[in-house]
Amino acid sequence: MGDTAKPSARDSPPRLAELIGVLSLATDLGSGQPMEAGLGTCLLATKLGEALGLGEDDLRRVYYLSLLQHVGCTAMNHELAAMVGDELVMRAGAATLDLSDPEVIVPYLLEVFARTLPGLAAAQALERVHAAGELFAEGRSATCEVAQMLGARLGFDERLRRDLGLVYERWDGKGFPGQTWGEALSVPLQVMQVAEGARAMHDARGADAVYAAMRPRVGTWYRPEIAEALLRQASDLLPVLSVASRWEAVLEAEPGGPTPLSEERLEDVLRAMAEFVDLKSPYLVGHSVRVANLAERAARRAGLPERDARLLRHAGWVHDLGRVGVSTSLWGKAGPLTAGQWEQVRLHAYYTARVLARVSWCPELSALASMHHERLDGSGYFRAAPASVQSPAVRLLAAADSYQAMTEARPHRAALDSQRAAEELQREVRAGRVDAEAAEAVLEAAGAPARRRRTHVAGLTTREVEVLRLVARGLSTREIAQAFTISPKTAAKHIEHIYLKAGVSTRAAATLFALQHDLLG
Repeated sequence: MGDTAKPSARDSPPRLAELIGVLSLATDLGSGQPMEAGLGTCLLATKLGEALGLGEDDLRRVYYLSLLQHVGCTAMNHELAAMVGDELVMRAGAATLDLSDPEVIVPYLLEVFARTLPGLAAAQALERVHAAGELFAEGRSATCEVAQMLGARLGFDERLRRDLGLVYERWDGKGFPGQTWGEALSVPLQVMQVAEGARAMHDARGADAVYAAMRPRVGTWYRPEIAEALLRQASDLLPVLSVASRWEAVLEAEPGGPTPLSEERLEDVLRAMAEFVDLKSPYLVGHSVRVANLAERAARRAGLPERDARLLRHAGWVHDLGRVGVSTSLWGKAGPLTAGQWEQVRLHAYYTARVLARVSWCPELSALASMHHERLDGSGYFRAAPASVQSPAVRLLAAADSYQAMTEARPHRAALDSQRAAEELQREVRAGRVDAEAAEAVLEAAGAPARRRRTHVAGLTTREVEVLRLVARGLSTREIAQAFTISPKTAAKHIEHIYLKAGVSTRAAATLFALQHDLLG
């Protein structure tokens, strides 16, 4: 396990646009959109901003806001999947629809239910449609709040974070939550919104459809002079969506040129990706961060070079990025998966590889992160890679992910205690699937005594931290009350105090707060 890895073939230092571009690709997956949809919006919005004569500072705001507009998309996946069956199916067809119009949303949701919940009776479907309105309102609130918190983690300024909280508002005030409209919406935000609408229609139905779809929205959804500018110059602007590589075009279009990342900000960006992924399901909360920590400690115990330990930390944070491209209904399924569902689950490692393949400054990251489900006997996925092509780092990450997952609750089983998880990992070693030295290093690292906090962030009490953990797992107020043998009223008070101290207002944001401050144990 002490082999020294080959030096990295780094083409360039870490670059902000490249990492945020990777996150944009992940949000495409999490929104049910084709990869590079967000890149297309970025290209069109930046070109539109230039045509409007925006300065460099505003253009950079347009650029990064376009890439990050859906960064809160994992906030309410658990609740949304429970309502519609497959949240990705619902989101995939909703990109060009006016979801504030009941005459649009009702038939659309009935169509979604027919596809995702085919056994649902008509009366039950109508009940779900009515309940969906309230859920969508809560979901958009949570999405915006989480997007703002992730924007802060990513290091963006207050203006861009404010815009992230307003992406669903409209010029006429009929957006969500309908509290900000007209001139109160920043110009960069409105440029992005116009570009997003045009891009979605262009990708769905072609350039000719953009005119017909956008014209009725001038002065309603969009600020007139911005929307008119796009329509007036569409023949010059829309071809940017047909370039050979949107990825290369986005990197070339960064206003002001490349922005190199400091080591500290690189760590923050990668950690934000872990938090973005782990909001996908209550069963995944904290998983990526814990795998990263465990793999890094195991690497040092195994005698790997410091550079490899650092690479394992980074890979641990992003190893599950592809999970967002698989419906939350599968991650939350209590019963056995069908063969078809297993194929979907296996795709998450492939999605991780494809999203991270764009990272030029560290070519090893994609291969390492996406091999966390590989096994020495070739029975893993998605590559079915044999032992001969698995580096010490790959073997460590696979062992760390396996052990950590076993100690976490899943819908089909309770969490295993450390002894039982260790026994299961050793059984995998004896079966020839997990490397013995990697397993030993992981178990040694996992057995280190935990460092206890004397105080908790934001003045949270120990009981409030315990309650927050259950909130993050998706338990209701009544279930939390039962867990602590207290009244629902007392449990509600605890939750109220937690939200107040953390400065949040939704479960998704409270969960992200817990993730960002390592409060999940």
